Amino acid sequence: MLNRQDQYEGLRSALEEQLQRQTDELTELTIHSGEPERNGHDPHQIAARIATTRQSLADTAQALRRIADGSYGRCGRCQADIPVERLEIRPHARYCVPCQAKGA
Repeated sequence: MLNRQDQYEGLRSALEEQLQRQTDELTELTIHSGEPERNGHDPHQIAARIATTRQSLADTAQALRRIADGSYGRCGRCQADIPVERLEIRPHARYCVPCQAKGA
């Protein structure tokens, strides 16, 4: 059975891949935002997608920083371990489920 650090290694790789995909998507969206009418894209939809992608990118970068500083996998509120199963579903999770439900 893998220990938590070994499990985090797989999550780190997934987060790094996600970071690259989000960066590529943001670059593409930014290109389309410059000439939305010419490309047939709705400028409001592009702006919303850019905002969503930027937030996802920030969440992913923060998760990678927590891995680097050793705080990854601990709840930002109660400091309990976040179950690996939760991190596999939501690798950028900052809170355990009970704290998230409380509005952490």
